Amino acid sequence: MPTNIDQSSQPTTVNQQSPVIKVDSGRLLMRRKLRHFYDKAASVLIAIGGISVILAILLIFLYLFYEVIPLFESAAIEQVNEYRLENADGSRSLHLAIEEQSEIGMRIGSSGIVDFFDVKNGTLRASIAVSLPNSATVVNFALDTEESGVFALGLDTGEVVVASYGYETSFSGEENTRTITPVIDYPFGEQSFEIFSDTTLSQLAVRTADNSLVIAGINENGSVQLVRASKQVSMFAAFDLDGDDINVEIESFPVQFQVADVSQMFIGGDQRWLYFVSANGLIRTLDLRSIFNGESVDFDIETFLTQGGVRPTQVAFLLGGISLLVADDEGGISQWFVIRENNQTRLEKIREFRSNSSPILRLTPEQRRKNFVSVDSEGYVAIYNTTAHREIFSKDLFAETPHAIALSPRGNTLLIESESGMLSLLNVRNAHPEVSWSVLWEKVWYESYSEPDYIWQSSASSNEFEPKYSLVPLSFGTLKAAFYAMLLAAPLAICGAIFTGYFMAAPMRRKVKPLIELMEALPTVVLGFLAGLWLAPFVEQNLLGIFSILIVLPAGILLTSFAWMQLPAQIRHSIPDGWEAALLIPVVLLFGYLSFVVAAPIEGVFFGGDMRFWISNNLGVNYDQRNALVVGFAMGFAVIPTIFSIAEDAIFTVPKHLTYGSLALGATPWQSLYRVVLPTASPGIFSALMIGMGRAVGETMIVLMATGNTPIMDINIFEGMRTLAANIAVEIPESAVDSTHYRILFLAALVLFMFTFVFNTIAEIVRQRLRVKYSTV
Repeated sequence: MPTNIDQSSQPTTVNQQSPVIKVDSGRLLMRRKLRHFYDKAASVLIAIGGISVILAILLIFLYLFYEVIPLFESAAIEQVNEYRLENADGSRSLHLAIEEQSEIGMRIGSSGIVDFFDVKNGTLRASIAVSLPNSATVVNFALDTEESGVFALGLDTGEVVVASYGYETSFSGEENTRTITPVIDYPFGEQSFEIFSDTTLSQLAVRTADNSLVIAGINENGSVQLVRASKQVSMFAAFDLDGDDINVEIESFPVQFQVADVSQMFIGGDQRWLYFVSANGLIRTLDLRSIFNGESVDFDIETFLTQGGVRPTQVAFLLGGISLLVADDEGGISQWFVIRENNQTRLEKIREFRSNSSPILRLTPEQRRKNFVSVDSEGYVAIYNTTAHREIFSKDLFAETPHAIALSPRGNTLLIESESGMLSLLNVRNAHPEVSWSVLWEKVWYESYSEPDYIWQSSASSNEFEPKYSLVPLSFGTLKAAFYAMLLAAPLAICGAIFTGYFMAAPMRRKVKPLIELMEALPTVVLGFLAGLWLAPFVEQNLLGIFSILIVLPAGILLTSFAWMQLPAQIRHSIPDGWEAALLIPVVLLFGYLSFVVAAPIEGVFFGGDMRFWISNNLGVNYDQRNALVVGFAMGFAVIPTIFSIAEDAIFTVPKHLTYGSLALGATPWQSLYRVVLPTASPGIFSALMIGMGRAVGETMIVLMATGNTPIMDINIFEGMRTLAANIAVEIPESAVDSTHYRILFLAALVLFMFTFVFNTIAEIVRQRLRVKYSTV
């Protein structure tokens, strides 16, 4: 019988020595230290890189902001000196002007003597008497424009003398010293023009245009007489120092009715309209073309410039001779110009300015910008810009009543003469008066337009041009181009990313994805070149074929898929899973070709053989060859790789156990896709769309070369557009540094920067929220 032995009581021998792994503790410590150092260095470098990117973006923003800030600075005026003219003839001033360099001032006296003096101190430089008939007295004065310097002196004999003031610049000496010599010329001859032979002139107006001169006069009885002089210059006139080769043809045109109660009279800049202004504010106009053609005439426009007993104190033309500035005795100033609409002509009040309640006594327009300066009876000086509809400067500067004011051609010097003959010299700092919020972002009523509108037109051939700096059409064009590009790119890129990342076989994915990403390496200038020179004419000639692809190709793919499913399983299963898409390549090519084949007979039956012509004539829709449709194709092709690559990575990196778990629970692949994969990948997909949108917003060369590059606001897919980026690329080389145009282009760059910043910020916010929402899937 076996004996039970209590093993617990038996002594046991156990080997207490454990195996020891000999490790060089010094080397291990060194590795740990190196690993820690590399970890720390990588963290520091990544942090430095990230901070550097943020600082670079911040510096770009600050630089753009620095260039834009001067646009919104107010004007400033500083009084420099106050003096009386030395050795002046003492007659009453008819007109005051300043030379280009603000060195010489000019004063026309009622005696017919023109005094030229030093602007800084009033030292007389020259006195030149206008050639007047014997014993004639000046009773009227009329100025053509400050730019031309042509003026007319009406005499008590009923005659008019036309002259012009100017300056000749010469350089002499070893140091090339500049000398400015004042001159008085007679551009239409020294002879006087007889307006009335027996009565005195009561009102006078003069206007020149090229080689023609129109003079209008009214006598004490209200009779109106017009004289037109045409100057014919010989081809050898440049070599004729005495002016003998200049022939002037003079014609007289009496008006067959009288005009009573005229306090001021003007001729429009295009020599079309003659304006009569009464003391009570009534303005009447005559069409000079009808008078010159010998037709019966009557007042075309009769309206009141002021209401409620308010009387106009001075009326003057703004730069260009289109707009009338009307100052009144209650401190208001209004801008008017003629509008032609529906074969009707009317004089419309466009805008109004007011800074004080005292009567405006004098106002003068600037010679190169749509600015004007006003001075009221209390010495209150104000500077305005009509386009921007803003008061740039206003301040009470004088105690005496002003009599005459002059503004230099560059707008940087102001000269004011008081009733006592004292002249005040002021420096003016007014760099960017044309800019305001309304100019940039609201509708503006520009001269010769029938209604307010958003317009971008930064330059023109004439000096009287009114700059139009609305950023609305450029911003609209930017969003329009991005919209049509995303309309094409987003569905193709996202659907392609879903198929490639979820359904496609791995070997095929390794070939397709790099090929699509390689599209992003194509230079956009090449894409724009091809779009402008090849794609745009191709789309115009095959417009119906382009649209038929949208119907024929999807229908053909569905039909092919249905036919494939009807094939025997043995044939279908012979193609490995994930490779079925390769079979669609010939299908896409075939049905794409059939789209253009069937388009030709359809176009002949329904659209008269030319769909483009039918759209323009039957639907009244403008068609530009380079339009938003072409931009959509070209820029969509450029944006697809960006969206595809990011979205495909987001879909492919969804953990496989989520998909397998969904399939194991009985879900179909499609159910797993839209219930598990797409929600999990949605942050990445949304980021892809927003980055693609930002890429489309900032695109330059494709839009520049594939559109008409016209800044118009029309959602029509057949019209072109101009984007902010393209506008900067086109106009920045032509803009003068530090000019208003130059700084507004920087403002456009800042707006473009804000667009991309907003899109990226929205993308990041939505991405983070989607990540939090689906982090537990």
